[in-house]
Amino acid sequence: MEDALRIRGYQQGDAPALRRVFASSVHTLAARDYRPEQLAAWAPHDHDAAWWAERMQRIRPFIAERGGTMAGFADVQPSGHIDMFFVSGDHAGRGVATALMAHLHAVAQAQGIAALHANVSLRAERFFLASGFAIEARQEVERAGVILRNARMRKVLTAAA
Repeated sequence: MEDALRIRGYQQGDAPALRRVFASSVHTLAARDYRPEQLAAWAPHDHDAAWWAERMQRIRPFIAERGGTMAGFADVQPSGHIDMFFVSGDHAGRGVATALMAHLHAVAQAQGIAALHANVSLRAERFFLASGFAIEARQEVERAGVILRNARMRKVLTAAA
């Protein structure tokens, strides 16, 4: 039997492990939809660890753990913006994204957030559509001089009864 998935808040010192989850997600899962040079621009192997740690401290993601291992992470900001939503390649297809999305919805509802929105990779688009999001626009974004395609997606949340 597989260990239960647990979602917890961000803690000081989580940033390096979150970076590994991010890199695994991009270089393993997104590799089906993006070319190697796009992956390298999006998640370079050489990165500014201090900048990454500051970003994680600022967005304070929720972390999905299974058996003491970080399996994924996601955040929701007070504006309803989901800045980051990543599952490790080793944990794909095992309910991590579904659990994180349910958690984000619960947090948003508790905070009275009316809608969620995110810039979603080609790989994650189907999951976001299945989670009730709609595509607002197709986008091209630049990372380190390389163009990446994604979709701006939004979901209006129903008001609490």
